[in-house]
Amino acid sequence: MKLATILYKDVQRIAQIEGKVAQLLAAPADGLGVVSALRGPAEGRAVSEEVPLQDIQFLAPVPQPPRIFGIGLNYADHAAETGREPPAIQTWFMKQMTAVNAPYGDVEKPVVSDKLDFEVELVVVIGAKARHVPVERAGDVIAGYCVGCDYSVRDWQRATPTMIMGKGFDTHAPFGPYLVTPDEIDNLDALRLRCFVNDQLMQDGCVADLIFKVPEMIHHLSTAFTLLPGDIIFTGTPAGVGIARTPPRFLFAGDRVRCEIDGLGHIDNRIVDEVKATLIA
Repeated sequence: MKLATILYKDVQRIAQIEGKVAQLLAAPADGLGVVSALRGPAEGRAVSEEVPLQDIQFLAPVPQPPRIFGIGLNYADHAAETGREPPAIQTWFMKQMTAVNAPYGDVEKPVVSDKLDFEVELVVVIGAKARHVPVERAGDVIAGYCVGCDYSVRDWQRATPTMIMGKGFDTHAPFGPYLVTPDEIDNLDALRLRCFVNDQLMQDGCVADLIFKVPEMIHHLSTAFTLLPGDIIFTGTPAGVGIARTPPRFLFAGDRVRCEIDGLGHIDNRIVDEVKATLIA
């Protein structure tokens, strides 16, 4: 299945995507979006109405994930282009919930930096509460897969070893456009990832080149703490990022970034300048 969290007539809904049609499901749309639909009763997945795709707006498949995990340097060619050795141990950081963005939403270039970078990534959505998951059972906790872009503010990222500040800016975690359930994918390793900036191909990699595979990531994370339904995992990016180019290619207002993965669709984001405004609510 291809399941999406959408807006239709200004109401948040869950839909199954079939070709150019969105089949609206009976399941209520909450903060976990498509994950709640998958975990809920079967009657919640009954189709209540069909509408054309042009009449809906795609939201992040999980609008309010409990956590967003990202792994660093998980492709050997990306490690090499940054001048580092492939890691022997998985290196993790967190993106913030306010970084969540719609697959076709605007991405803000921060007021405080001119070093905004792009990273196309396979995104894994966790569908079950899980702890101490063996590698061979990792598939039991995967709800599905999405396309994501791990936007990174490089100067803030490199200022501290944790990377959290540079990875967690608002709007910097778009993913979608829908969740593709594992039964739709014959061979995860065969999927190719591509990123285009203003229609120029910047990244072209393959899931097979992951240093730490998806089951290994789930095992590693769940050894330390309980994974929760709706948790999001950004699995790493292949070579071609802006900071590694000569000269570096950072993003500015007016740029468009398209990320795509075979069988999972694409996301497309316009870069806009952040409007600095104090918010105290």
